[in-house]
Amino acid sequence: MEIITIDRKHFPQIAKIYQEGIDTGNATFETTVPSWEIWNKSKLSYCRLIVVENEIVIGWAALSKVSERSVYEGVAELSIYIAENHRGKGIGKILMQKLVKESETKGIWTLQSAMFPENLATLSLHKTFGFRVIGYREKIGKLAGVWRDSILMERRSKITGIN
Repeated sequence: MEIITIDRKHFPQIAKIYQEGIDTGNATFETTVPSWEIWNKSKLSYCRLIVVENEIVIGWAALSKVSERSVYEGVAELSIYIAENHRGKGIGKILMQKLVKESETKGIWTLQSAMFPENLATLSLHKTFGFRVIGYREKIGKLAGVWRDSILMERRSKITGIN
């Protein structure tokens, strides 16, 4: 198993894992996987990681800008997805540890993530890496005709930005 940087050639496998997350109904408000072009444009050019085992992508993580304003250059939103048949095996921890470390080398002082309260594994993973709940958004959006809540979590770096 190794962690490498995402390349366009990995996108079909990334898209499959993303679709598996969408299918759970508890990973995202998205209902379809975007094209490579849309996905690529929505993510920062750095901190795009995959875990590969026997040339198969089993998990991915990437960062997105939270704002175009320069004051938020050190704040990024985290996406992390694990292949269905590899969940519960520590892949998320491996990815998160590497992503946090790499993000700090790029000057990211705050990582944030929004998740459904029902996604207990994701909540637990984030708490393990020092994320704290900073907000609860009640009925923030509809998914499959049902109003859903989300929890907003953030992690402040202890080595970059304001400590």
